[in-house]
Amino acid sequence: MLRASAFANMPAVTSNRIKAIAHPLQHALSVSFCFVSAICVVWLVSVAVDRASDRFSLLYFGIWPRSLNGLIGIFLSPFLHGNAMHLWSNAVPLFVLLTLLFWNVGYRPTQTLGLIWLGSGVGTWLIGGGDELHVGASGLVYGLVAYLVAAGFLMQSWRSAAVAVVVFFLYGGIAWGVLPTQPGVSWQGHLCGAAAGVWAARKAHR
Repeated sequence: MLRASAFANMPAVTSNRIKAIAHPLQHALSVSFCFVSAICVVWLVSVAVDRASDRFSLLYFGIWPRSLNGLIGIFLSPFLHGNAMHLWSNAVPLFVLLTLLFWNVGYRPTQTLGLIWLGSGVGTWLIGGGDELHVGASGLVYGLVAYLVAAGFLMQSWRSAAVAVVVFFLYGGIAWGVLPTQPGVSWQGHLCGAAAGVWAARKAHR
């Protein structure tokens, strides 16, 4: 039998466990919200600029492959979207995936996001069609999906494995986007994003 004193510390233990879960989640939600909000604000500004001028668009700051002018797009293209549907299709999964990434410090979230951002951008700049403009955060989306799934195998923890299963169930179908099957869609950006995600996972957890 257990004495009553054995349960004396249970409230404190439960409270500490709740805090250990809630605080990282709050931080992850804040990061995701700020990032997605910034993308939405940039899109609104882009719409206003397009309406004010027929000769200039913020989309020109996207990735122009193998062009010196297109290098800035490596850093800016995830903030640029062609229309509301393009924005929405990236913003929702990006919010979910960034939350999962920043919720677990074991993912090394800042380093991982930086590697995916840089790898997908540079890759698109190198292999994209020479006369095509590449904009949007889909490279990050593909990179985060690939990273979270790959990390589930490499980290060898039940939590990362569970996240990998959930991410694959929710977004595994986007794998077809790495193939040149849909006109006007940057399959190069998707492919480079996915490759950057696997690269980031191997670099962080080898």
